[in-house]
Formats: sequence, C-alpha cells, structure tokens
Amino acid sequence: MPNAKVLEQKQQMVNEVTAKLQESSCTVVADYRGLTVAQVTQLRKNLREAGVEFQVLKNTLVRRATAEANLTELDAVLTGPTAVAFGKDVVAPAKVLADFAKKNDKLQIKGGVVEGRVVDAAQLKALADLPSREGLLSMLLSVLQAPMRNFALAVKAVSEKQEA
Repeated sequence: MPNAKVLEQKQQMVNEVTAKLQESSCTVVADYRGLTVAQVTQLRKNLREAGVEFQVLKNTLVRRATAEANLTELDAVLTGPTAVAFGKDVVAPAKVLADFAKKNDKLQIKGGVVEGRVVDAAQLKALADLPSREGLLSMLLSVLQAPMRNFALAVKAVSEKQEA
C-alpha cells in the first residue's frame, strides 16, 4: 500500500498541474526523446526567455490533472516521455518549440491546449507561424496609414500639376 505522504505529494503535484493547465493561455505537449543535455538546456533557456515554464511530467499525473481540468481529449497525446510547456502568452510556447523543432528534428510537438481548447500538432505549428504581436500591430498601422498617405500624395500631385 502506498505511503500516505507519497500520495499527498502526488496529489499536490496533480493540483499544481491542474492549476497551470487552467491558468495558462497556451500549453504545449512535446516529446523530447533523443535530445542531448545541451540541447534540452538550450531549449529551456529559450523558453525561459519567452516567459514559458517547461517541465518533464509523468503521464499519469498529467492525465489526472486533465481529468480535473476537463481536458481529457489531451490524454491521447500523453504517451512516451512527455514535456509540457505552460505559457501566459498564446503564441510564445508554440513559437519557441516550433522554432527549436525546425533546428532539432528529435523534438516532436504532440498537441496542446490553446485558450481552453485542445488542439493537435498541426494547429500549434500554424499558430507558431503567425507573426508576433508587434509584427501584427505594425501591419495594422501600415494599413491604417495607407489611405492618408495616398490622399497626401494625390494632393501633392495636384498642387505640382497646377504649379506647372
């Protein structure tokens, strides 16, 4: 029979993972088999710089956490060695892991949760391909400025024509 102290620690861990699943905007589950220690260290550094928490967790603990968080659809990807990235930013975990996976083919993105909805690896990769928030704001700004710029150019052309 398991020790009561061990059961208490495991339940506490499940509660922590459940809270992280519910609080994070984007959670990515990945398979890290075959990565060297140096590669995993670099990956952790990249994720930490992006404000993403990265943990290697037991599948049974994550399954219990997904059951408590009503995300049991995620259980399908919880096979083999599993690393989970929790992020407050919707794009950051997917972007950092996808960029790292492009350089290191051993890292495989299995699936995840975005804004409380379970998504597969293809959807996470599509999310990672989106431009950053700053890039999107810059695109929006240029679209908003275009009509005024075109109007100013037209007024300038008319004034130059009248002068000539």
